[in-house]
Amino acid sequence: MTRFDADTPAERRKLFAEAVTAHRTRGSAFLTVEVDADPGLDGTDDDGDPLPGPWVQFAEKTFNLDVDDDERARLETLLDEFREFRIEELSSPDESEGTNVRITARSDANRLAAFVDHVFQHVYGRDEAYRAWVTQI
Repeated sequence: MTRFDADTPAERRKLFAEAVTAHRTRGSAFLTVEVDADPGLDGTDDDGDPLPGPWVQFAEKTFNLDVDDDERARLETLLDEFREFRIEELSSPDESEGTNVRITARSDANRLAAFVDHVFQHVYGRDEAYRAWVTQI
């Protein structure tokens, strides 16, 4: 893997598939994909600084992501298109306004990459030209 960001659908999916392959080859603990915060969607913190954008982690055969109630509903709808993926665990700590979701996903790198791309577009509301970074492998 020589690049770590992409901003077109084909390039993002290629990047994500390469990241999954690198993760599996290296036996790393997990990989993380992030996108920029969208001030219109994510807002700012108490100091006026933009909140971080959404992220998706993948480890072995499990996706990990945080969602609010609306995002969770969109995620559950998206999973209808990825029937081989299953929500395994939902966690909503008292101090959190959202839910951490763990999804078992047994599939090839290309299918996993397509899922990540769909999550950012359909769950987190990013447009087709969003830029994503693989920040950890």
